[in-house]
Formats: sequence, structure tokens, C-alpha cells
Amino acid sequence: MSTTQVSTEHISINSEIRFGKPCIKGTRIAVIDIVNCHLKMEESLEKIANDYDLSLASLHAAMAYYYDHREELELRKAEGEAFALDLAKQNPSLLQERLRKLKGE
Repeated sequence: MSTTQVSTEHISINSEIRFGKPCIKGTRIAVIDIVNCHLKMEESLEKIANDYDLSLASLHAAMAYYYDHREELELRKAEGEAFALDLAKQNPSLLQERLRKLKGE
């Protein structure tokens, strides 16, 4: 039997919010969004907390959740990015198409 424990005080998972991505409780801010701000954009957790009016404890909980579920979250992120690229290829931007025509491409 598989059991997944989630910090219910700071992290929630709801299939109706952000397609079931783990989020900061009471917000639509996904754990992976916090991870991207902190690890990829190198923003401090304190700055993120101030910018988005979040508790520092909730951000530490988000980072702990990420480290506990890194493989799953990175896989979901990659799948989402691949889906977005495929969707963009199937539905080209009318604006981009007009700009290319104006440039003579």
C-alpha cells in the first residue's frame, strides 16, 4: 500500500486547482512556481514571501515538499512544457504569422 503524506498546514492538492498541482494552501501558487523563483531565478524565500504576501513557513514547506517529491514534480513540469510546445505548434499565433508576413519571411 502506498501512502503520501502532505503538510496539510501549508500545502494542498486539489484536482480543481492548477490541474491538481501541489499549491500553497489557500492560494493558486504551485510549489513548482516557488521552486522556479527560488532555484532558477535565485530569489530569496524572504523576497518571494514579501512579493506574494506568503508566510515564510509556507515557502519552506513548499521547498521541503519539492525535495521530497522532486522526480514527480520535475516530470510533471517537463510534460507540461512539452504539451505547451505541441499546442503552440498545432495552433500557430496569428500575430506571429502577420509579423512574419510583414517582414517578408
